[in-house]
Amino acid sequence: MKFLAVHPSPLMYTKVFLRLEPLGLEQVAETARRQGYDTRLIDLQVESHQDLFRLMDDWQPDIVGFSLNYLANVPEVIDLVKAVKARLPKSFVFIGGHSASFTAEELLEHGEGSLDAILKGEGESGLPLLFQAIKEDRENVHDVPGVVTMKGEGGQPTFIPDLDNLAPARDLVRHRNKYFLGTLDPCASIEFSRGCPWDCSFCSAWTFYGRSYRVMSPDKVVEEMEKIREPGIFIVDDVAFIQEKMGFEIGEALARKGIKKEYYLETRGDVLLRNKDVFKFWKELGMSYMFLGIESIDQDGLEKYRKRIDLSRNFEALEFARTLGINVAINIIADTDWDHERFRVVREWCKEVPEIVNISVNTPYPGTESWLTESRNLTTRDYRLFDIQHAVLPTRLPIEEFYAELVETQRVMFTKHMGWAAMRDVTKVLVGNLMRGQTNFAKNLFKFDKVFNPELQLADHQMPVKYQMKPPVKDTKFSSAKALSKSLYVHEPLGRTSRQLDDDTEKFVDESRGALSES
Repeated sequence: MKFLAVHPSPLMYTKVFLRLEPLGLEQVAETARRQGYDTRLIDLQVESHQDLFRLMDDWQPDIVGFSLNYLANVPEVIDLVKAVKARLPKSFVFIGGHSASFTAEELLEHGEGSLDAILKGEGESGLPLLFQAIKEDRENVHDVPGVVTMKGEGGQPTFIPDLDNLAPARDLVRHRNKYFLGTLDPCASIEFSRGCPWDCSFCSAWTFYGRSYRVMSPDKVVEEMEKIREPGIFIVDDVAFIQEKMGFEIGEALARKGIKKEYYLETRGDVLLRNKDVFKFWKELGMSYMFLGIESIDQDGLEKYRKRIDLSRNFEALEFARTLGINVAINIIADTDWDHERFRVVREWCKEVPEIVNISVNTPYPGTESWLTESRNLTTRDYRLFDIQHAVLPTRLPIEEFYAELVETQRVMFTKHMGWAAMRDVTKVLVGNLMRGQTNFAKNLFKFDKVFNPELQLADHQMPVKYQMKPPVKDTKFSSAKALSKSLYVHEPLGRTSRQLDDDTEKFVDESRGALSES
């Protein structure tokens, strides 16, 4: 049987700053290939809808699976599902991925009979069971764990037993030179660990994985790294190097093999301060970028997003990161309650610090606690606006003024680090990229005004809405942001046994959460 894996088009933010290879879908594709399926993959970040339709017409796949990690891609994916079914009525069409797992039932309704199933949870684990059911008993695929159809749901999705058994089908992706992350051009992606043991109120990584945390072995990391040709590497872990031992073991294994790359990773301020020697070591290995999710420059903001770290510790972490001599990027969440003065203060702060600053709009997503506890009503249920660049909650300022302030703040940040005034600092990198034929970063320097534009963002609110999100389901057991609702979880939380953390690190995580250790 033939299986076609499809990744949807890029979102607003990625049209300027990055375009990442579809690592998760590559791993799903390799899982299918190991099961004996003739497998292909098309990434609509770098190819067109017409390319997809030509491939379908020529190749005639039996099964088509769409990756849906971002909520804003829902309308595109649903329309493509219907187009696939119209062309190949006998094909089995399903959707999997992060956002699909939290919105399964409504996606099936939007599909209007064209969508055969949603696969919740980890695709690499659920895919073999789903494909076996398609071959043997297609009418009852809803009995498969993690599968949801119009007939019913198969129950709790399963975890992949060992991350070392995973591998991405990188060879199936065409146009690999199109993937980049800032000046890392080209850039591949790799996974060292999966899951997050923290529980920030704005994030759904922990609810997806049930606060589990699993790691790859150093040998497996080396095996995968040896296959990667790209000089730039994005380590996709939600929080890099939570454990000192793991960070050193992977780094030492790479050093023994003489593997030298440029690395971009993301971590927390308290993890950085706890494991300073690990990050110093990775600077020697080639770590050139570090992303810190600061989220707020005041304590009130940190408490709102339940970041579980004091403001002083965040600033201490920034100070240490600066001593590493690398490019440090941070994120600030713009609340829709901000006024002119608040935007001004943030802009002035951004000008004063050396870090690359990104600003995103506070957005409650399905699967997050803020989705259930946000007291203000949503002003829209248009999936396309849930991209952290549009306001979906009431704004204190008139919305046109909010967008004007937001884009001006983003422009200040862009000009500081990506504009021509800063070009002298990256000229060597830019010339090197161009000499290798890599133009992604250079071309995107000219795209800011075409993508980040208050008038365009306002116009997005006026677009006809074909598919509307369902409003949050009220959970009577959910009395406060600190209470935990099991209705959030995709994978059932299994407590301490689901986290490959040493005892000291587990204690550190629980203390930073203000929680007692789970049994």
